[in-house]
Amino acid sequence: MNSHPIRPTRATARRAFTLVEMLVVIAIISILMTAGSIGLRGMGGKGVTSGVATVESLFDEARTTAVGRNIRSAVLVAKTLTNNKGDDLRRIVVAYEEIDPATGLAKEPGSQTPNWMLSSRGAVLPDQTFFSDKFSKKSHSGGGKIDTVPSSKLKTPAGQAVKSSYAGEYYIYRFNAQGILTDPNDANYKGGASFIIGSGARNLSQSSTAQPPRVTSAGKRDFGGFVIWRNGRTSVFRSPEQMDSKINDIKTGETF
Repeated sequence: MNSHPIRPTRATARRAFTLVEMLVVIAIISILMTAGSIGLRGMGGKGVTSGVATVESLFDEARTTAVGRNIRSAVLVAKTLTNNKGDDLRRIVVAYEEIDPATGLAKEPGSQTPNWMLSSRGAVLPDQTFFSDKFSKKSHSGGGKIDTVPSSKLKTPAGQAVKSSYAGEYYIYRFNAQGILTDPNDANYKGGASFIIGSGARNLSQSSTAQPPRVTSAGKRDFGGFVIWRNGRTSVFRSPEQMDSKINDIKTGETF
């Protein structure tokens, strides 16, 4: 009987990874992860990141409402809530101008200060995350404070006054019926407003006026946000310098 040498098949001949090779791969992955974390430093933690994404969707909802219904709309940020101080600078809602039930059209199309009807419950920013009225601007390049409106101008979709937990004063970003970001006090307004939030702490039993949020050592540069262009679209900031150069110098305990 003739004998034939046994030759290894392709599968049995394949060489396995050595321990050294596996350690090298793990080291490379660790280096890449470290580099990535350094690149994202200062661009917001989990609360800021999710907060920015949530509010971006609310601005998109407001713009879509304006274009779809051919009426003005707005994004409202709670500045001081009379009976719900813990939601100051955290509660954000979408609204549209009051509708005439008989016609289904805007009730006061020529008014610069219409009543606003809430279109949804909106959202509340994550814990220890707050809207920054210090860094948010009416014009990101030109400055200016965001306008405010009292809750007396807010109504439910049924045309009733909002419930007590919504009573207070709100910052307002407005869109016209074409979904364009507007300023009723400036006919030459070019848009480019900024919306910035930060991670910090404040006494939730007091109003944001009496107790504004302050940065903490753990979230010293924990800020995020975006620009709202004239056409209503948004662009997320990629670095603290894009938001405000002062953010890089902010110290623990300072307000934002």
